[in-house]
Amino acid sequence: MILEAAMLHVKLGLESDFEAAFKKASSFISSSNGYLSHELYKCIEVPGKYLLLVKWENLESHTIGFRSSTKYQDWKKLLHHFYEPFPNVEHFEQVEI
Repeated sequence: MILEAAMLHVKLGLESDFEAAFKKASSFISSSNGYLSHELYKCIEVPGKYLLLVKWENLESHTIGFRSSTKYQDWKKLLHHFYEPFPNVEHFEQVEI
């Protein structure tokens, strides 16, 4: 399992519109092969700042499977115009402790 983490900076004043669009877009990602779960968090201290966490079976499920799909094109159409700047996406693997 890998964890995708993206810090999203939504243009101020568009937070409610973004959250409504994200709710719609969630069906695109959740129906993708290799998808396990996702969570969206809104920052308490910084308006317009969100943290998106997505669990995938493996890295390729996200970087190749989802990103090369028509579902991703629909995802982009609904969400990408809200971001300023465009988010940096990183992937993490769990450390056994």
